[in-house]
Parts: sequence; structure tokens; C-alpha cells
Amino acid sequence: MTDGEREQPRPAGPADGTDTAAVAGRLKERIYATITMIAVVIGLSLSDAGPRGAIATVVTTALALWLAALVADQQAHRTVHRRYATGGELRRMLYVSSPLLSCAVGPAVTIALAALDVMSLDTALLTAAGVGIASLFVWGCVGGLRMGGGTVPALIAGLVDAAIGLAVALVKAAAGH
Repeated sequence: MTDGEREQPRPAGPADGTDTAAVAGRLKERIYATITMIAVVIGLSLSDAGPRGAIATVVTTALALWLAALVADQQAHRTVHRRYATGGELRRMLYVSSPLLSCAVGPAVTIALAALDVMSLDTALLTAAGVGIASLFVWGCVGGLRMGGGTVPALIAGLVDAAIGLAVALVKAAAGH
């Protein structure tokens, strides 16, 4: 590069043709589902639900979130494009919304451990909430680092995201349900 040339900024996202909007949408759904699941497991920890009821609640919550997202996506698509999403559009909707189902895996595993008497159900549910909050911290840090701000701003972003998850848990606990 000569003195008169300027380095052109790199385009946002990978250069491998990845649909960055789909990846961002998928991550958004994962974060939304994580925050929702934190509230669910905290609510369960304050209830009289046993392991069977707790796992049923976690799984049905994830399924309901996923179905609601698909219905909303299809309605929005139908309204804007005047037709149902099919083929690649439908596959993209399924790809983007799938983290709404996977958010149940962590809590389901800890609840299963409680059912096997490895830990108490309260410990399992609080562990699931803690893992959710920790994952929000990690996503905040990753986002901060990818923005190029350095370690300190990334840690601050992670702490802010974790604080949001913690606030959700505290509000749910304070509400007592």
C-alpha cells in the first residue's frame, strides 16, 4: 500500500458467505431463550414442583417459545411477502429459531441429576440459573471482543449482560413465583 492509499475497512461478518443476519438472529434467540429460562428455573425453585414437574415445565416452555417464534415469523413473512415461507425461507426460520429449543438442555440435565439424587432439585435449578447467567456474561464478553474494544470493555459488556440475567432472577424471586 502506498502513502496515498487508505486501507479499506473490512466488511462486517465473515467472508465465507455466511448469512450473518441468520447467525445474529439465531444468537438473539439463544440470548432471549436463556433469559427466559433463567426466570423459569428460578420460578420453579420457589415452587413445590418435583423433578418430573420441573422437567415438564422446562421442556414445554422451550417448545412454546419455539412454536411462538415460528408462528410469528410465518405471520410476518405472510404479511410482508403475501405468501407462506417455504423451502429455503422456512429452513432459515427453523435454523434461527432452533436455540429456543436447545435452551432447555442445560436445565433438563441438572434436573435429571436431581432426579437421580446427585443433587437436590433446588441446587439443580439454581445451578441452571447460574449457568444461564454465566453464559450471558460469556456472550457479552465475546461481543465486546468482536467489536474490537479490548479486554476491559469486553469484560464490562459481559458484566452488564450477566447483571441483566441476575436482575431477571432477582425480580422473579422477589415476585415469589
